[in-house]
This record gives sequence, structure tokens and C-alpha cells, in this order.
Amino acid sequence: METISTFAKKLWCVKKQLILFLTPLILLPLLFGLPEKEGKCLYVVLLMAVFWCTEALPLAVTAMLPVCLFPTMGILPSKKVCPQYFLDTNFLFLSGLVMASAIEEWGLHRRIALKVLKIVGVKPAWLILGMMITSAFLSMWLSNTATTAMMLPIANAILESLFGDLATLKENCKVKDETEGELLSRVKLHALPSEKQILSIDGPDRMERSDGSTAEEIRTESEYQMKVWKGFLICIPYAASIGGTATLTGTAPNLILIGQLKSYFPECDLINFGSWFAFAFPLMVFFLILGWLWISFLYGGLNTRLCVKKQDERAQAEAKAEAVIDEDYRKLGPINFAEGAIAFFFILFAVLLFTRDPKFVTGWSTFFNKGYVSDATTGVIIVSILFFFPSQKPSLSWWFDSRAPNTPYVPLLSWKKAQECVPWNIILLLGGGFAMAKGCEESGLAAWIGAYLQPIAQVPPAVAVMFITAFLACFTEFASNTATIIIFLPVIAELAMFVKVNPLYFMIPATTGCSFAFMLPVSTPPNSIAFASGHLLVKDMVKTGFVMNILGILSVSLAMNTWGRAMFSLETYPDWARPVNMSSTVTDIQLPSVPPFNLTSL
Repeated sequence: METISTFAKKLWCVKKQLILFLTPLILLPLLFGLPEKEGKCLYVVLLMAVFWCTEALPLAVTAMLPVCLFPTMGILPSKKVCPQYFLDTNFLFLSGLVMASAIEEWGLHRRIALKVLKIVGVKPAWLILGMMITSAFLSMWLSNTATTAMMLPIANAILESLFGDLATLKENCKVKDETEGELLSRVKLHALPSEKQILSIDGPDRMERSDGSTAEEIRTESEYQMKVWKGFLICIPYAASIGGTATLTGTAPNLILIGQLKSYFPECDLINFGSWFAFAFPLMVFFLILGWLWISFLYGGLNTRLCVKKQDERAQAEAKAEAVIDEDYRKLGPINFAEGAIAFFFILFAVLLFTRDPKFVTGWSTFFNKGYVSDATTGVIIVSILFFFPSQKPSLSWWFDSRAPNTPYVPLLSWKKAQECVPWNIILLLGGGFAMAKGCEESGLAAWIGAYLQPIAQVPPAVAVMFITAFLACFTEFASNTATIIIFLPVIAELAMFVKVNPLYFMIPATTGCSFAFMLPVSTPPNSIAFASGHLLVKDMVKTGFVMNILGILSVSLAMNTWGRAMFSLETYPDWARPVNMSSTVTDIQLPSVPPFNLTSL
């Protein structure tokens, strides 16, 4: 038995090498049991899917496999594969990453976060909302990971001011049978103020409060405070994942949708930065509110003592937490020239992207040749300015007075800083997704798989939307959201064409659902960062995330069947989705009639 255990441990140590060696061998029958070109492409797709899901190779290295496998296996020539790695969609993503690195360089994101927290106040229910609003907004422009990493230290500082030292809190939660005197002595021992906790409620205030409380009351209060602490920590990664869905540059799956739409349906021009924002931002806000209500309910943020002003111990703690936020904001000082410049270009970046061609009104792109200016053009123009615009106000007196000191010239962003901050591996990952989609299309694999999805044609499209969203939300709990959407979006596009439903009706929910990974620490980097704090348990994330997934699925379904239908004409099968050799007389499949959404019915 011991020998078997030792052997199993050795196998586990070399699991990645075994996956790299065995997976190509196990998949070999596909090359002989399926049509030649489809079988070869399926072999590459499944090979990449296994490597992506297990991370046997770095994600970016797996993404480059089409460059060597597609040409050598006769699936696609190299001159068609390589350009997929730097489409205009990749440039749009790159411009968003560069803008985010400039914002982080000058600390504008921290100023925004603290300002929002000052506005919402420090009562836990509203502070959780403030954390979620700030995380979601920043995640629309920064990476989800950077947003979470920046917000968690702020949250911990505020929590220590509200509830004191976490170690003391955990000890108090474990007290059951101790006498009150033993408990008070231990509370007082832990309540000695430290340099780190000058602004926290540990110290004399804590001891005075303990003197009038029983052991059971202190334990109950400590358990409640621990619940609120967990709610603070768990809301940040969740809000970051939700916020990333609101803009095309907020998360990689959104850009993969654009790239694959251009590949499969070149004549479809319905999705761009402006139209996506008009659709996804209300969805994000709606889901964020639902998520706030659920997290606040689950972790004790919603109750009269926290939402109604009372003069008690908690009010004193809240006042001290407010002092922490005010002090941190005061330390930032007034907005300097660099922050103001970054804020201006950031707003200009968003406004120009939104107004280029928002579909519901005429955009500024009509001043140029039709089809020449894309979102990538806009993004690159703005971020290029950051590399030469000065970070300090130029000295005009220097030109007229030879004795006047000259302001040193330092641009808002250096290329060295951009290289350090931009995750280039994600650029390659996007390219690998576009190359895989191109291979599936050219080889006929997507159409071949779609032909086997005939049973799904019997399912009402509205039900299929919920099923697709739920399936991908569950799958992405165990795999990268980028890899998940790369693998499944071509199949979903073929499914939509097979059942004669507007492809956007299936592809948009699939894309959004890939960002709803809330249940496991390994699902997303933001979840991992929050879990690594050591204050959350896996069961906390599973319990909270399961309901969050359900709320997300219902929110997407609502959005698709209300304002999404009107924006993208989802009730009809569009001409741009018809194969060129198909007769134009194909009967349209109508989506089920959905009554207008009435807010008063909620």
C-alpha cells in the first residue's frame, strides 16, 4: 500500500510532463476515425483545450501551437495563421492595457477609489456597495487582477479600523465555555494598541466595551464582525469580474467575440465599443445591485443597526474608519498636473470610443472613409500621445528668462513602464483564439460539429440562452475564461446558424457567461488573490458564488430578451449570417414573444 502511495505521489509530481506526452497519443484516433481535415483540426483544438485547462504549458505557449500545427498538418497555410495574432482587435486591447498602465503609474485609480468611499460613507452595507462600485468601475478599464490587488489593502485598512485586529476577532469567535473573566483578560491582552492599529478600535475603547458584555455577547458580536469582514473581501473580486463585462477592453472574452464575429460574419458591424457599452453597462449595473443585495444579506451588511444612524460602539468605530479614509485621501494631496492630464486623456479615450459608431446615433467615424477607422485606430491615437505628453506643467517663463529654471521633461508614460505593465501573454492568447477560430472555419470543423447539434434545435431559443450561459459559467470555474470562450464560441456560432437564430442571441450570453466565475478560488486571478488573504474558506466562495452564478444567468437572460432584442434586432435571422450560397428565401425563426420588462413589477 505504501509503495502504491509513493508511486502515486511521484506520478503527481510529473503530471504536467505526463499530460504533454500522453495527450497527443490518446487523441491520435481522431486523425483516422473522422473526415481528414475536420479530424486534424479537432485534434489540434482538443490538444490545445487540454493544455489550456491543465496549464501543462504556459497559456501563451499553447496559444502559439496553431502557428506550427495548422501548416504542418495541412489545415491552414502559415500566411493565414500568423496574421490572426495581431488583428485590429488586439490593438484595441493593447491600447486599453497601455492606458491602464498610465493610470496605475500616476495613482489615479487610488484617488478614484478613496473618493468613492468617502462619498458612500463607512456603514458596512454602504461601504460594501462603495467597494463594489469602485472595483467594477476600475475593472472596466484596468485588468480585473490589478483592480483586486489595489482594492484589497484599502479594504483591510478600513476593516481594521471598524473591527480591530483580525487575530483577536478570530480568537473571540472560538470562545465557548470559558468564564467571562478569562475571556476579558484575553481580550484585554490582545487589545493592547500597536503601531499598526493606532486608528483602530483596539485599546481602551475596546476594553470599556468588553467590561459591560458577557462572553456570549462578545462571541456573537465577533462572529458577526467576521461575517462582515468576509463580505468585504469577497465582494471585491466579484465586482471586478462583473465590471469587466461592461466594456470591450474590460476582459479578453469580449474582444474574442469581436474577432470571431469578424471572422465568421464579416458583414456584421453591430458590435463595437459604443454599442457593446450601451448593452452591457445596464446589465453590469443591474447584476452589481443584485450581487450587492445578496452579499450584504449573506454577510450581515443589511440591517437597521448598520443602515440607520445610532450612537453606539459601532458608530465610534465607523467614525475612526472614516478618519482612515480621510487621512489616506489627504495624503494624496491635490490633483497634480500628471493626474489631471491622465484623467483628461482617459475621459477622451472613453468618449471617442463610445461615440465612434454607437449605432443608435450617428458617430464621428462618418467624417472618414467608410470602414477605414476602427476602435483600434482611436485607441492607438490616444495612447500614443501619452508617450510624449509632459507629466509636469511646462515652464513658459524659461523661454523668456534665461535665468528661469527649466521644468524637466518626463512623459506621462515611458515605453519601459508599458513593457513592464502590459501582459503580453494575453495578446498571444487572444491571437491563438482567433487562429483556432479561423482553423475551425476553414477546415469545416465548426460546421461538422454543428450538424450533430440537431437535438438542440428543438429547445426554445430563450431556454437555450440560459443553458449556454449556465454551461459556460460552470466550465469557466475550472478553466481560463479566455480559453473557454475560444473553445466554445465557434461551436455556438454554428449552432445558431443551424437552428436559424440570430447568432448574437447565443454568442453574447456565452461571452458574458465566461466572466461569471465566482465559486472557486482557482476560477479567476481575482478570486485567488482574495482567497490568498487567508480569511476566506472555499465553502464561503462556493456558497456565495453559486447564487451569484444564478443571478448572473437570470440577468443575462433578462438583458437579451429586453433591451438586447431591440438593440441588435434579435427577433429575426439577419442577412449577414446567411451563407453566400444559401437562398434568401429561408424562413426566419422568430424568438418567443417576451413581454416588456416592467420595473414596477420587481
